[in-house]
Amino acid sequence: MEQIEATVDSTVFRSEESSYSVLSVKIGKREHTVVGALPMLSPGEQAVFTGVWVEHPRFGRQFKAERVEVKKPTTLLGIERYLGSGLIRGIGPSTARAIVSVFGEETLEMLSEHPERLQEVPGMGKKRWKQVAENFKEQNAQRDALIFLQSYGLTSTLAVKVAKQYGERTREVVQHNPYQLCRDIDGVGFQTADRIAMALGLPQQSPYRIQAALKYVLQDAAAGQGHIYLPREDMIRRASVLLGLENEACERELDALTIARDITRRTGEDGQERVYLPAYERAEREVALRLCELLAAHAAQRQLGTEMAIEGFERANSIRFSPRQKEAIAAALDNGVLVITGGPGTGKTTIINCILYLLHSLGTVLLCAPTGRAAKRMSEATGYEAKTIHRLLEFGGEDGSFARNADHPLETDCVIVDETSMVDLMLMRSLLSAIEPGTRLILVGDSDQLPSVGAGNVLADILASGVVPSAHLTDIFRQSEASRIVVNAHRINRGEMPLLNEKGTDFFFERCTVPSAAASTIVSLAASRLPRYIGCSPQNRMRDIQVLAPQKKGDCGVLALNALLQEELNPPAKEKPCLQWGETTFRLGDKVMQTKNDYDLAWQKCHSTADEHGQGVFNGDVGFVVDVDAEERELTVRFDDDRDAVYDSESLENLDLAYALSVHKSQGSEFPVVVMPVVGGPPMLLTRNLFYTALTRARQLVVLVGREEVIRQMVENNHIARRYTSLAAQLAQTARMLMPEVEE
Repeated sequence: MEQIEATVDSTVFRSEESSYSVLSVKIGKREHTVVGALPMLSPGEQAVFTGVWVEHPRFGRQFKAERVEVKKPTTLLGIERYLGSGLIRGIGPSTARAIVSVFGEETLEMLSEHPERLQEVPGMGKKRWKQVAENFKEQNAQRDALIFLQSYGLTSTLAVKVAKQYGERTREVVQHNPYQLCRDIDGVGFQTADRIAMALGLPQQSPYRIQAALKYVLQDAAAGQGHIYLPREDMIRRASVLLGLENEACERELDALTIARDITRRTGEDGQERVYLPAYERAEREVALRLCELLAAHAAQRQLGTEMAIEGFERANSIRFSPRQKEAIAAALDNGVLVITGGPGTGKTTIINCILYLLHSLGTVLLCAPTGRAAKRMSEATGYEAKTIHRLLEFGGEDGSFARNADHPLETDCVIVDETSMVDLMLMRSLLSAIEPGTRLILVGDSDQLPSVGAGNVLADILASGVVPSAHLTDIFRQSEASRIVVNAHRINRGEMPLLNEKGTDFFFERCTVPSAAASTIVSLAASRLPRYIGCSPQNRMRDIQVLAPQKKGDCGVLALNALLQEELNPPAKEKPCLQWGETTFRLGDKVMQTKNDYDLAWQKCHSTADEHGQGVFNGDVGFVVDVDAEERELTVRFDDDRDAVYDSESLENLDLAYALSVHKSQGSEFPVVVMPVVGGPPMLLTRNLFYTALTRARQLVVLVGREEVIRQMVENNHIARRYTSLAAQLAQTARMLMPEVEE
């Protein structure tokens, strides 16, 4: 980090929302540009900026500031320029001159300590002096808060968030209990709050500190590893390591949190004590209860005429179902809830189409999936409208919640959910809350894929409970037997090596022993070789060809591949405006992905005849940059379902390039062509189910680039990281209470 002391010359750009600023400053007689999320600075002010010099591809050399220390003006001219700069509403150049002429060098001290003396200024009426005093106080408070927070190591972006949350109370809140920031501010983790606390001199044994660490451990386990709870011993161990304290101190505060109901403790069927965040524990109970209510309201009963109706569908579509597929179709009509699972080529989509055909005589059906891409694919496969779960539940409103819930349920006779393996616990709870008993629910998915990104292991737990009827499809449809993608996916799932480089197939392997060479090969494949091979136009190659990587770092990681692919597929040009966010350059035409749920981000349909708009863009949504406003520092992304969302400096933090995606982020999507590096990496990432998930994203062609031994390692590595969840046990327990026949 470097420091520069400069005089502010002018503000070139400033976002009121995020405080991102572009300043023109002078160091001596030389002009420079300073950028960053900064407090409002006025011309003539002296400031010390801490940060680094960067080279912007369009605007040249800039100083990217992380912190700023403002020096108040001391000369009469400096004070006058500061007050008259427009920084304080109600004071223009002439008013500033009048104030300084009355109070001289004591002007700023007077405004802070005795603002009522503004009445001494000629022409300053009672109403106006109060307004000026209030505006000065507000501006000073925000600036002081930002400088105070940055002095404790917060980045300017994070400091802006904190200052907006607490306003004038910022210093008071942070000094009293900096760990409150973990709870109130998105982006402030325990380590950040702990760094502030240590700098403030709070004792290591502070109850605030220990309790915050205990809750953070649970939150981090949910967000990072998908756990719904942690065994008590595991939680205490993690917290003790984080805090650098003995277990006893954590034990005491765990009891205090339990009494305050900030955490919940339950004893599992194995006799082990489990520690939950209350929201997750309640969610598991609600999901179990609602599933059992749906089952109980639709007592299993064979529908008359089902076999004849299935035969009619077979004749109309010139297909023949296997006995197991027929059983699955009949079970969907006979039960209140059914789970249908199976790998690629086993006919899940055809079965859904038959179920839709049969259910039309029984009532209305709603189709949904967790992501926009999965919903779009479902619509194309069935011919019926499918929505994302968020859209189905009518997410939005000022409070950012679902309009469809227990008080305002979905008006339908059946709900079919595709890609259920992606649905996390909280989303499943919201969906089930909006489904009335008596409504059929059909959950479709592949239980061998990776679990949801969010906390929980819902599909696997429902199957493990044995409570919900299920149909597991294993037979590959005849038309899918020719696809080596389908055959190899099933081989990998059985622990067998895939068949590589057979002539005339859709599955290829290109040997590259060095990761950097593999990365170059992947770029060449995506840019020219594969588009020629599949007859894809240059305009569509970014849509049709998707690179998936097992990990983020390394020569063949998501980050490095995105940089290489962007440079090759969408290079800089005069007609392509761009925006710099951190280390990422966003350019007109870039392929991008939303990396975190943003419930407030507004969107509107670009091709809709009606004025269709809403809010909420979600983790995993993929689109293209269709407009860049460099002056306003905004860009517009058009997502797959033709929604346009405008990103400002604040919301850009949740946007990433998507030329290459992690396998986890690709869940629920399907691409004509998938290219994947197999060059080695941490064993915890190179697993069989990750490999299987990646291959099943491809529709027409798979190309692996790397080493055979890495493919073998992935096939043989059947390690599945355990998620601590208790939904299966909760389902079994709830079923015994509501449906005693289950126990029999």
